[in-house]
Amino acid sequence: MTRADSDPEALEVLIVDDQELVRGGLRRILRRRDGFRISECADGDEVLAAVAASPPDIVLMDLRMKRMGGIEATRLLRARAGEPPVLVLTTFDDDQLLSGALRAGAAGFLLKDSPAEDLIRAVRTVAAGGAWLDPAVTGRVLSTYRTSAVTPVGPPTGDELTGREYEVLALIGRGRANSEIAHALGISEVTVKSHVGHIFSKLGLRDRAAAIVYAFDHGVVSPGQSKV
Repeated sequence: MTRADSDPEALEVLIVDDQELVRGGLRRILRRRDGFRISECADGDEVLAAVAASPPDIVLMDLRMKRMGGIEATRLLRARAGEPPVLVLTTFDDDQLLSGALRAGAAGFLLKDSPAEDLIRAVRTVAAGGAWLDPAVTGRVLSTYRTSAVTPVGPPTGDELTGREYEVLALIGRGRANSEIAHALGISEVTVKSHVGHIFSKLGLRDRAAAIVYAFDHGVVSPGQSKV
């Protein structure tokens, strides 16, 4: 089924998990009547072909699978330009695994015992260009991410960012998507994208996950302020 066959506004979600029971449970939460359309993979080594066959808006990725784990599948996917964002969904609150997923390019992570409402919000947020870090483990995972990063983030000089860019960074740190940032600041999404590009360039950041780490590291936001 193509997007034109049904609701053009529905979010296409690719679920990648090697357990049929888990995939079935996710299908029951991310229902068509609530604006989701689901495709599935049973292992990480099927992701690239599935994305090429029917590009989703977001990939919901398990971490531990039989043939290829979620970190490697995420790395392969995110190495290709224009591919969809990845939200990691796992039963394991393993700091090394979750920080590895961020380094591979995931836009965030959520534990499988989270409420259904959080899953829905996380999927919508990441699909819209935001990030989502499960608050149950965010502090520990960010600490692990920082200590294991290949290129540590340096301290800010105080004049790297303009005032507006600093405001945008603070909202990125709270997990806001570009549309939400535009609404909060009363500017266009095009302008937000321009600010985000300048922030990444000035601070040497690869993606939104790295921007969140930077924002937490430098006191731009604190865990209590984050919406995730």
